[in-house]
Amino acid sequence: MRICAVQTKPVKGDIPRNIEIHKKLIALAVANSADIIIFPELSLTGYEPELANALAAPIDTPQLDDFQSISDAAHCTIGLGMPVKNDLGISISMILFRPHTPRGAYSKKYLHPDEEPFFISGQSSVGLIGAQSNIALAICYELSIPAHSETALKNGAEIYLASVAKSAAGVEKAAQTLSDIARNQSMTVLMSNCIGYCDNFESGGKTSVWTEKGVLMGQLDDKSEGILLYDTQTKEAIAHYL
Repeated sequence: MRICAVQTKPVKGDIPRNIEIHKKLIALAVANSADIIIFPELSLTGYEPELANALAAPIDTPQLDDFQSISDAAHCTIGLGMPVKNDLGISISMILFRPHTPRGAYSKKYLHPDEEPFFISGQSSVGLIGAQSNIALAICYELSIPAHSETALKNGAEIYLASVAKSAAGVEKAAQTLSDIARNQSMTVLMSNCIGYCDNFESGGKTSVWTEKGVLMGQLDDKSEGILLYDTQTKEAIAHYL
């Protein structure tokens, strides 16, 4: 299996433009035989909490229908970052498109205090993903909550995918935390981060993958859009830039 962590530069609040950027990066991933393609936190809008109310959409929004068609045709799973609206409020979610399967979502349960005025704790409609149901998802602040990765391990996760929006300083701290998770939980760990300015900070990029021993085995730079592929059979990490 090939897992792909994407690094993108979202255009603030411009969902149509970001959809086109996502399609280009997905095409690059599919051309390199990716089975699972994961984007950064709120990748379709940019990490913009103050705009979330205006940009949020229901999980079944037709504007994302093309991604189901891509998933079906390429036989891959795609996870896109989006503020999702329901009767209770707005959650920070990863909308999941799986081949010939109803649309699902992984929603952020553990919110940073700064996010609480804008979002609610999310209830996910999916658990572990992948052909062997051994891949756990996490969104940004959740990786700093030990119970999150510990629960993933107890549920059978062998791979931990973190979708984040981190500054340069934040990504360095997250990298250490994720390396520790990989080593302590004996899980392969991937992090998908964005680049460019969002909210009130410059995103730090450095999308990465660590071995189950916590060793960094692949990393993108801090200024380019691209993909980082991890092959679970060969244990190789391969970078490609747009």
